[in-house]
Amino acid sequence: MPWSNRKNSELLERARRVIPGGMYGHESTALLPSDFPQFFSRASGARIWDVDGNEYIDYMSAYGPNLFGYGNADVEAAARRQAELGDTLTGPSSVMVDLAEAMVSMISHADWVMFCKNGSDATSMAMTTARAYSKRRKILVASGAYHGSQPWCTPNRTGIVDEDRSHVITYRYDDIESLEAAVRAADGDLAGIFATPFKHEVFADQLLPSEAFAKAVRRICDAADVPLIVDDVRAGFRLARDSSWSTLGVKPDISCWGKAIANGHPISAMVGAQRFNAAARSIFCTGSFWFSAVPMAAAVETLRLIRETDYLEQTVALGTRLREGLDELAAAHGFSLRQTGPAQMPQILFHDDPDMRLGYAWSANALKHGVYFHPYHNMFMNAAMTVADVDLTLKASERAFSELKAHRTRIPANENPLVLARLKRAQ
Repeated sequence: MPWSNRKNSELLERARRVIPGGMYGHESTALLPSDFPQFFSRASGARIWDVDGNEYIDYMSAYGPNLFGYGNADVEAAARRQAELGDTLTGPSSVMVDLAEAMVSMISHADWVMFCKNGSDATSMAMTTARAYSKRRKILVASGAYHGSQPWCTPNRTGIVDEDRSHVITYRYDDIESLEAAVRAADGDLAGIFATPFKHEVFADQLLPSEAFAKAVRRICDAADVPLIVDDVRAGFRLARDSSWSTLGVKPDISCWGKAIANGHPISAMVGAQRFNAAARSIFCTGSFWFSAVPMAAAVETLRLIRETDYLEQTVALGTRLREGLDELAAAHGFSLRQTGPAQMPQILFHDDPDMRLGYAWSANALKHGVYFHPYHNMFMNAAMTVADVDLTLKASERAFSELKAHRTRIPANENPLVLARLKRAQ
């Protein structure tokens, strides 16, 4: 049937009457091309359907939580079994201990784990634990890095006062000199250093860190007796079956997890080394739904699939096939792509596209041919995808490139003020 967004537009209008802006946070479509759907009706495997019935091969994977495919039969069966017994109870189910044992056994630096709901929960717990351990205040983060939506780390400063960020110092990612300067700026008050597995900001190329940088962070933390905290919420179990920096030969002291660890069920975690156990035990952190059993049961099964399947190798192979195919198609139509970062977490931008008008027009074209690409955020392959899905994606992408070429001189400038502001910030 022909592509339509009538129902989505009607829902968005209704939402604006009862929800500020009609949507908020990363689910808002304010930064996306105008035709992108905001509301979806269902999902299965590697596909989603919007409320108008349009079907897409989904390269966002729910912004990362979908690792083994929407509605994975094994994970959902485990969740249903636990739901029949109980979910949010007066106390946790024994499955909490099962999950903790599984995570500690799989993550080489982990001796303990605490569970929560969102990535912001986990990173805020890690920051608090670092301060409890060190009895110091200053936290180092890479400039532009996303560690959640709490006042100390949100990228949007509206409603935030200077005091919320007064003890956060930034450094340039993968820049040892900048990191050392930030340590000096802490002036003996350093409490901990945050790092992402790789540089994965929006509106920008992704950057894999050097081994020298990772080892420098490790060395500095050891010398100062403060924790190295790797924020693995976005990339956890997508680069390795261990913490992401294990590929660089570096063990963090504390790491933060979420998104993919329960294949879409709401749970996140902070894990750490024994040296920081007492500090973690000393802080107070909780939530009404943090101990819910159904997500924990889903996570136990997800971790089994991570251990026992070739999902990682499969997503790398499919991501590489997609990347190579898109490069060939772009060149054939007179375009040049910037595809950066791990192939299983693709970021697709265009060369010579300072206001992203080409990228926005191309992703909007692909959408109408059944492929959900994101124009400025890194994407996520999932293990339900197949070679056939990637080949269908490339066929749709060829049509999108052809349309882009035909209308290139008539594509209007990107005048979305939010987009232009983010582009300026990313430069």
